[in-house]
Amino acid sequence: MKWALLSVWDKAGIVDLAKVLVEHDYRLLSSGGTGAALKQAGIPFTDVSTHTGFPEMMHGRVKTLHPKIHGGILGRRGIDDAVMQEHGIEPIDLVVVNLYPFEEMSATGLSLEEMIEYIDIGGPAMVRAAAKNHKYVAVVVESADYGTAAEAVRRGGFAPEERLNLAAKAFARTAAYDAAITNYLTGIDRPFPEVLTVQFRNGRSLRYGENPHQAAAVYGDTGIAAEQPLQGKSMSYNNYLDVHAAVGLLREFDDCAVVIVKHNNPCGVATGDAPLPTYIAARDVDPVSAYGSIVALNREVTEDVAREFVGTFVEVVVAPSYTPGALEIMKAKENMRVLRLPKPVVQDEIRTIDGGVLIQRTEPCREDWRVVSEREPDAHEMRAMQLALKVCKHTKSNAIIFADEKAVIGIGAGQMNRVESAEIAVRKARKPLAGSAVASDAFLPFPDTLEVAAAAGATALVQPGGSIRDAEVIEAANRLNIAMVLSSSTTGISAALWSSAREFVPVVSGSMSAAGLPYLIASRTSLSIITTTRSSTAAKSSSRWST
Repeated sequence: MKWALLSVWDKAGIVDLAKVLVEHDYRLLSSGGTGAALKQAGIPFTDVSTHTGFPEMMHGRVKTLHPKIHGGILGRRGIDDAVMQEHGIEPIDLVVVNLYPFEEMSATGLSLEEMIEYIDIGGPAMVRAAAKNHKYVAVVVESADYGTAAEAVRRGGFAPEERLNLAAKAFARTAAYDAAITNYLTGIDRPFPEVLTVQFRNGRSLRYGENPHQAAAVYGDTGIAAEQPLQGKSMSYNNYLDVHAAVGLLREFDDCAVVIVKHNNPCGVATGDAPLPTYIAARDVDPVSAYGSIVALNREVTEDVAREFVGTFVEVVVAPSYTPGALEIMKAKENMRVLRLPKPVVQDEIRTIDGGVLIQRTEPCREDWRVVSEREPDAHEMRAMQLALKVCKHTKSNAIIFADEKAVIGIGAGQMNRVESAEIAVRKARKPLAGSAVASDAFLPFPDTLEVAAAAGATALVQPGGSIRDAEVIEAANRLNIAMVLSSSTTGISAALWSSAREFVPVVSGSMSAAGLPYLIASRTSLSIITTTRSSTAAKSSSRWST
């Protein structure tokens, strides 16, 4: 008979796997909560303490750390048989272990003392031992592989390539686990850890990357990365980028809102009381650009909204839910991808650069505003500026946004100077700009952008401030009777750079905009801190108005 050791935190599926093992003449070793689950199910097993002759101690800290366990896992068949027999060590052929949920618990606000108890010691030790000895031992660390394991047991054992693949998964799991602990402990007394280790799971190849000649893949098992279309084609590289941009902006709103994105930039944003008129208002901001776009809503999609979608070309729809009738209607567009809006995932933004990565905090749009003009903005202007600034935060710099209190009117994105962005926004506006409000994602170095906005009919403007010519711009606002608000003039941006070199890398500390901070994965490298003083995005403001 063979031995299988079962020790899992997450008990889902373990009883069914244990039944298969017993049916195929495996003897089971277990303890603690796993043993209790097996006992409740009437499945026979041997307690680890009985097997080792050594009691569990220190409130469960020491259970499986014993030569009879690790010798049974690490013993090489045909090589170590004599020493195993001498010491009464029986070989263990299958190790099924999942670890204490350190990653999940670290996000719950527990104290350091409480978190220490979620650092698994025995589990990773057994997993690594079994993975090292995969020539003889199979190791399973994910419940998703229980079915594969059960099938292997039914046919008489694991093939060598199966044991190798399971070993690779096991080492990936312990690496990610250690990385989570490292990041947590080194981040307690500093904004960023000294060593950054990031690991994403569930990698899937994509048809191609940003361009057809580029290979690409997506990794991740939460958030947008984990979502599979309810209908339509599989997601492309560019679809993921656009959905990420759309959902990021959509989450700025609590009221009913619709965001339409094309090439990572919003081309329509509106708020309202119901999804249908709100979608139409957002689409009408720029109907040409909305063709072939991504549409994100924060309310359920009903049949009337679905009919609007199928009446045009929409690449992807994202919403929290869909009525059965809406899903049936959207089947008419068999290539249109339909996604559920996932729960938000709180994470830093990481971007690759030559030789390292940049990382920065992502924050919700906050308003700690200071009125600097002689004229106070009225309530309508304030609400319009709030909307414009939220959209501005998610638009490529330089960004100038015209809006009223319900919808965007004109969008100027991605230009090398603010004046040109303002002129584009004015030119693209499909309704009068009289009485609108304007937001800029960067300070105004000269009055020229303000003058373009005033000439178009805008009556209020919000910008970060911080220019050496702020006084000149404020004077122009007063001359033009523009109500002007500074969202923040001195807020710093904290970011970090990891280099692939192991030594400390000096980095410039100065005026770098958040828009200039480039996005993806790091491994083990060194850290230096960048602190900048320029506030170039709406994200860097706080939550009150002051005058």
